[in-house]
Amino acid sequence: MEEAKWYVLHTYSGYENMVRDNLRMVFEKNNMLDRLLEITIPMEDVVEEKNGKRKIVQRRMFPCYVLIKMIYNNDMWHMITNTRGVTGFVGPKGYPAPLTDDEIKRMHLEKPVNVETDYRIGDSVKVTQGPLEGFNGEIESVDAAAGKCRVIVSMFGRETPVDLELYQIERAL
Repeated sequence: MEEAKWYVLHTYSGYENMVRDNLRMVFEKNNMLDRLLEITIPMEDVVEEKNGKRKIVQRRMFPCYVLIKMIYNNDMWHMITNTRGVTGFVGPKGYPAPLTDDEIKRMHLEKPVNVETDYRIGDSVKVTQGPLEGFNGEIESVDAAAGKCRVIVSMFGRETPVDLELYQIERAL
């Protein structure tokens, strides 16, 4: 059996969600859902100030790009590139080049299996990645299976719960 790999599709600006939905329909219509594992639009939390109020909003990490994990064969090229909103694959001459293991790891596309953690509720931690980098907080809950935790961060004079990946925190000294 062939192995599923991650590929990057370029889309028109603002069409990422439509491309994700259209690709699912195209794979379904062509009876190829077994070859499609995941379609994702990586998002990040960003602190935004509007009318004097600050809040955390989600933004696309890579505007105009959709990441797709699939078992690819050459017959799929026309099916995918002719999907509405898709301008082409990212790769040499518009042909798909799978992401390397290093790229997958840096983009946090694959969640580690069986994450073991020694973080406990009440531990003091420092945020090391993301928009809240440098903030300190206290762990409110830990979901080791999902590799996530909820941290109470003192932000703008308020205690604010924030959901983070375990790789985004370290113990505060």
